[in-house]
Amino acid sequence: MSDDHTHVQDFFTARAADWDRRFPDDGPAYAAAVAALGLREGDRVLDAGCGTGRALPPLRAAVGPTGVVLGADLTAAMLRAAARAGRDRAGTLLLTDVAALPLRSSSLDAVFAAGLIAHLPDPAGNLREIARVVRPGGVLALFHPIGRAALAARQGRTITPDDLRAEPNLRSLLTRSGWRMTSYTDEDTRFLALAVRAD
Repeated sequence: MSDDHTHVQDFFTARAADWDRRFPDDGPAYAAAVAALGLREGDRVLDAGCGTGRALPPLRAAVGPTGVVLGADLTAAMLRAAARAGRDRAGTLLLTDVAALPLRSSSLDAVFAAGLIAHLPDPAGNLREIARVVRPGGVLALFHPIGRAALAARQGRTITPDDLRAEPNLRSLLTRSGWRMTSYTDEDTRFLALAVRAD
């Protein structure tokens, strides 16, 4: 396991038990971001880096009982927290790395990723792997329940021009990774970039 993975696992393992209590008001933002995916009954969707599974119930509601909802995370403690919250009833939880997803190519209609991109050791390579499992024309949502400026302020830092989530940087990264950005929103109350899997 790489040092990057160990760092991510250590960070989230230490915070898993009280993660939902720290951010109790994020539910509506998650639901709105899931709605932006435009999922339909019967779709197959992955929550990549699902954490405690806060997106799983709205994803299940969007795809209905005939759809498939998967939640993948690198940190076992986060998946245990998701199960304790009962969110495993909304989707199947997978302990796995998004750099090597145990899924067939083109097997999904969409991927939802909340807060994931900042924790990817190889953003271009990891987004290519996510593109591999999504059918051409499928959708990716990169989401955070607060915008870049609000998140930077919370973390006591300033935004720099090389910020990965700045629109021109993210657009270029997505293009290199097999995606085409279709919309970009960065405001205090949310960050949401939508992209379509290129043919």
